[in-house]
Parts: sequence; C-alpha cells; structure tokens
Amino acid sequence: MLYKVSVSFHRDFIKIKDDHIEIGVMAKPLKGKANSEIIKRIAKHFGISRSSVRIVRGEKSRNKVVEVI
Repeated sequence: MLYKVSVSFHRDFIKIKDDHIEIGVMAKPLKGKANSEIIKRIAKHFGISRSSVRIVRGEKSRNKVVEVI
C-alpha cells in the first residue's frame, strides 16, 4: 500500500490517517539518516521488517511517498 508521508524535524511523533502519515524525526537530514529513521519507525508501527518499507518518491523532500508491503 502506498502512503503519503509528511515529515517534521526535531519532533518525535507518528500519526496515521487513511493513506497519509505524519511523522516527526529527531535525526538530521544528512546522508540519509532521516530517511532511515522514517523507514525504521514506520516498520515498527506496522510490526513488519524494515525491508518491507521503501521510499518510492521524495527521498530529498519533506513530502514523500512510501510503499508498505
């Protein structure tokens, strides 16, 4: 399933409503650290492995599209 993801930095939360996820990450957006934290937290929320979550679009943007298998 595809989800639209909005990212906020320096905050720690996750809200899911329909096909939209709002997530706050503490990692800085350097060298993919924030993207790794986003994948890790979404996988933990759904109780699946990190390999089942991938960023489809928006790797360098605050607005992303993430696929959850």
